[in-house]
Amino acid sequence: MSLQTFFESVSGQAAAIAIIVLLFAGILISGKGKKPDTKAMVASALLVALAVVLKQVKLFPMPQGGDVSAFGMLPIALCAYFFGVRRGVMAGMCVGLVDLIFSPYVIHPVQLLLDYPLAFGAIGLAGILRNKKGGLIGGYLLGVLGRYICSALSGIIFFGAYVPEGFNAVTWSCWYNFAYLGAEAAITVALLAIPPLRRSLQGLKKQFLLS
Repeated sequence: MSLQTFFESVSGQAAAIAIIVLLFAGILISGKGKKPDTKAMVASALLVALAVVLKQVKLFPMPQGGDVSAFGMLPIALCAYFFGVRRGVMAGMCVGLVDLIFSPYVIHPVQLLLDYPLAFGAIGLAGILRNKKGGLIGGYLLGVLGRYICSALSGIIFFGAYVPEGFNAVTWSCWYNFAYLGAEAAITVALLAIPPLRRSLQGLKKQFLLS
């Protein structure tokens, strides 16, 4: 049985769901020897669900995979902004695994990791800048960069056969993935630059820190 067939099967989907449950269990654990943080888990679950829904709103689908979605990466970055890198990465991996359940395209185990859990999990790197000035937008861009690297590597290694004439695998993958991820990043940064929204998100972060 190929990996593609496996993840199209009930067994493969059940395996992905089991990993998602384990990831949410990891989000529940505070990591500081404290009681389980149900508020962080519930908020993360809502952000994961929002990311899945927004990802389905395709503003511009790309011909060889990928699309410009309606802020689909933002909820993962917000999870990292509110709760830190660890929880942001795990929430992103959950989104990637949900995407794997509904839209599997798997030709190799490493490609599976790069295109699904690692690509979306990398958006959680946004949490690295959560306590820096401008960390909301800067962190989001850092997370997008993490996803871009994973997607570009996947394209270079596994999808060279689809490169148009006149390009090589490296240049094509780099430009192709930049086109849709960069476009989505631009419209999301424009949204985050709206002062009332930015202040509201900063206020939410403070509330989560105090809870």
